Amino acid sequence: MDVPTTEDLDKMFDALKNWGRWGPDDQRGALNHLTDERRAAAAGLVRSGEAVSLAHDLGTEPSPDNPRPAEHHMLAAGDARDANGIPGYEAARDHIGLDVHGLYTTHVDALSHMFVRGEMYGGRPASDVRSDGARANTVLSMADGVVGRGVLLDIPRVRGVDHLDAGQLVTVADLEGAEQSEGVRIGPGDVLLVAWGREARAATGNVDGFAGLHAECLPWIHRREVAVLGSDGISDPMPFAGTPEWPFPVHQIGITAIGLHLIDNVALARLAERCAAAGRWEFLFTMAPLRIPRGTGCPVNPVAVL
Repeated sequence: MDVPTTEDLDKMFDALKNWGRWGPDDQRGALNHLTDERRAAAAGLVRSGEAVSLAHDLGTEPSPDNPRPAEHHMLAAGDARDANGIPGYEAARDHIGLDVHGLYTTHVDALSHMFVRGEMYGGRPASDVRSDGARANTVLSMADGVVGRGVLLDIPRVRGVDHLDAGQLVTVADLEGAEQSEGVRIGPGDVLLVAWGREARAATGNVDGFAGLHAECLPWIHRREVAVLGSDGISDPMPFAGTPEWPFPVHQIGITAIGLHLIDNVALARLAERCAAAGRWEFLFTMAPLRIPRGTGCPVNPVAVL
């Protein structure tokens, strides 16, 4: 498949901009597609009530795909349970710190995470993100949570393989093939989850690189009015399939032009198993990011309710 040129991606960036679509002060981007009516309709997708976590355990040990793990230590443990200064009160307390953005922790990217030529979503300057955080397009755009129709497109299942390999590209034909195979259609306000089999590939001992979406998928996502995009990788392939100016086009164009919140490193293997067993790939999707003022992202535990 042809690799898009810098000129192709320049034109795509301009063509897919949602800047001003929902007014000059908009900071929600494609989340505007997820209306109250669509949330209410999504609640009707619950059949069995089975809940499936879509997050990895928070990694606290270095590994090839998690070189900067989360820091977890105790502020008070069992051997100091009565050191709180309150007679009779015994408790443990934790401290957690982490690099939100990376290749392992399940997290959501706010619209202040990416810049293209010094601008973020809505044309706001990169200087609006300072050493103490972002002044706009923060995770507080999701302060009331993300609840809606989730759809899993299981690409390895459709291709008849266990997993894709590093650098392999998911195309529009793959997305539409999965729709046809699963009997679903991606529509306005959906939370689209695209699986390429990261966990199955990791089980073989190979964690170097990711499969991801071809840039041609971006206009398709824009036309379908997807609210949120998630992947078991980072949606972009690694090694990258863009150009030196556009190394991660799904992040650069998706977040900055479309206003598409991305969920990276989603744990999709168990969900794929449960969807296949149930014979249905749509469900109620729920996600409640932490309310972090000025945050450009947040670790999350998305949950699918079948």
